[in-house]
Amino acid sequence: MGGTEHLTVQREGATLVLTLNRPEARNALSLPMLVGLYDGWLEADADDSVRSIVFTGAGGSFCSGMDLKALAGNGMAGEEYRDRLKADPDLHWKAMLRHHRPRKPVIAAVEGYCVAGGTEMLQGTDIRVAGESATFGLFEVRRGLFPIGGSTVRLPRQIPRTHALEMLLTGRPYTAREAAAIGLVGHVVPDGTALARALEIAEQINSCGPLAVEAVKASVYETADMSESDGLAAELTRGQPVFGTADAKEGARAFAEKRPPVYKRA
Repeated sequence: MGGTEHLTVQREGATLVLTLNRPEARNALSLPMLVGLYDGWLEADADDSVRSIVFTGAGGSFCSGMDLKALAGNGMAGEEYRDRLKADPDLHWKAMLRHHRPRKPVIAAVEGYCVAGGTEMLQGTDIRVAGESATFGLFEVRRGLFPIGGSTVRLPRQIPRTHALEMLLTGRPYTAREAAAIGLVGHVVPDGTALARALEIAEQINSCGPLAVEAVKASVYETADMSESDGLAAELTRGQPVFGTADAKEGARAFAEKRPPVYKRA
């Protein structure tokens, strides 16, 4: 199991938990964090025993975004990982889910700060749980910067455009309740319980047929920009093969026999 000094990887049953682990800097992005995160996404997809991913942060924060001190020229932690970026100049965007989409469902468990790059990475996740005191926002314009992690493209597709533009252009913070009201997150829970709730959702996903789950996720994303007729045709192409799998037969058999199904990804 992988990980770095700023990214921990743990197993919780069939769920891989990736934790940003730089709490002294509110989990601001670092080279070891980005390298570990990208390796974690790859590990999850390569291991068929992993059925879901929970993405969270240590120390009461999710991620406060880019390390502005490093950007100002004070150096970024983990320079020994620089060769990984040289070998793959796109690695940081893949780590941040801008240029990579895991085939397994990704559930975000957010406590504390989830701002700037944190809110940008959040948009690459599938299901989102936030603690009551979590803070969201795209602060880049306040620093004269551009939210280049994908937000000008993704955010207006995920929430109403008027809310997306307000978040992008004001750079103001949003509470968890505000984030839920505009559809950025799906659940608001008591502080300190976001991870537990995310793991509960993950377990519900894990109990379903993995081939079906992955096909459903793929269909949702690949048809998002299609016309309805093209999307429906693509859905048949993606969905019909699922019905011919051994897992589909097992699901029907288990229902008839009134027992939990045993799926084998076959």
